[in-house]
Amino acid sequence: MSRAPRAAHVRRSWGTSEDGCSILHVDMDAFFASVELARRPQLRGLPVIVGGAARGVVLAATYEARAYGVHSAMPMAAAMRLCPQAVVVPPDHSAYHEVSVGVMEVLSDVTALVEQVSVDEAFLDVAGARRRLGPPTQIAEAIRRVVRERYGITCSVGIASTKFVAKIASGHAKPDGVLLVPKAATVDFLRALPVGALWGVGERTEAALGRWGITTVAELADCDVATVQRAVGKVAGAHLHDLAWGRDPRPVSPGREEKSIGAEETFVTDEHDLGVVQAKALELADRCARRLRQRSLVARTVTIKVRTSDFRTLTRSRTLGTPTDVGREIYLAARAMLAGVDLRGLPVRLVGVRVETLSPVTVAVRQPTFAEVVDEGAGSDEAHREAERAMDQVRDKFGARAIRPATAISTPTSDRSTTTFQVADLS
Repeated sequence: MSRAPRAAHVRRSWGTSEDGCSILHVDMDAFFASVELARRPQLRGLPVIVGGAARGVVLAATYEARAYGVHSAMPMAAAMRLCPQAVVVPPDHSAYHEVSVGVMEVLSDVTALVEQVSVDEAFLDVAGARRRLGPPTQIAEAIRRVVRERYGITCSVGIASTKFVAKIASGHAKPDGVLLVPKAATVDFLRALPVGALWGVGERTEAALGRWGITTVAELADCDVATVQRAVGKVAGAHLHDLAWGRDPRPVSPGREEKSIGAEETFVTDEHDLGVVQAKALELADRCARRLRQRSLVARTVTIKVRTSDFRTLTRSRTLGTPTDVGREIYLAARAMLAGVDLRGLPVRLVGVRVETLSPVTVAVRQPTFAEVVDEGAGSDEAHREAERAMDQVRDKFGARAIRPATAISTPTSDRSTTTFQVADLS
């Protein structure tokens, strides 16, 4: 969800004309938190924070928690100081992915022109769906109704003639609302906003514009283009000036390719034991592999991220001989890289695993290893792949925490590894 500034004084009605307004921006409301509330309805109405340990960060917060100043990406310790009575729920990324896939399928039933931009938001171009489903506002209400009925969560929808205005509109429609910005009202709507609401205006750009006395979109639009360019640069200045006048020719582009898949975790206390760090890397590699299989992808590159207690961040990457969706293979590469990282004797604060150079599993060419040719038994990579697929089936039925890899053990006489699994009590 966008955290761009929202002007409290911006009115909620800008007219009813939907001519030329075929772009919808659908944004889930406090997505991770909403999924957790759907699973735990007894928490509705309470301040709820989705996040890890006290040294992690807030992934999502309900609007009751946000009223205390809690927001995503805030350190958990700071969030708990602001709202000590909050209920903290650990994240379940598999559940969020499942709901996200379902919501995107709902959107795909509306139109083929769906551009997913994150796990919880997407653009739609509904110009071709109007004859079948009605005007954009009617389509927006139908989307919100189906999402609520199927998944127990809410979403907000912005409707406009361009992508960036639709995105701003969805932010002002929150929570659980729809905001239409007619094409003729686009400039008036934008002029009511702070300059930080524009795409590409972060804290540094906002400060640079402020030094030239530009604090609102109206002031930016009324400035000479050359002045804006002197403030933020030639290319950025011209782009922002166009946005201030509602000019954004970018179309909805379906089929956005995923560039990488990753997971990371901050330890509760700085960790001196490399074995514990490796065990966490195994868990993260397993999570990456499961997401690869869910998306029918394989990866060629494995990257690790290590942050030591002095906040120094180290990254290492390794290209595999063949693309994979097997957690064991990802972990073995990550473990080897972890062993070669110079920690300077410092404990580890954070570890992460990421897979990159993704391709569809249907087109990836996989060369069998020598071990697989010689021995097609339990130690082969294909056997591990089948074992992990069986784990996926258990998780699909009993939940993400039902089973997980427990250890990865290499014998002294072989570089081959055996992974065992830990099964939760399902009674």
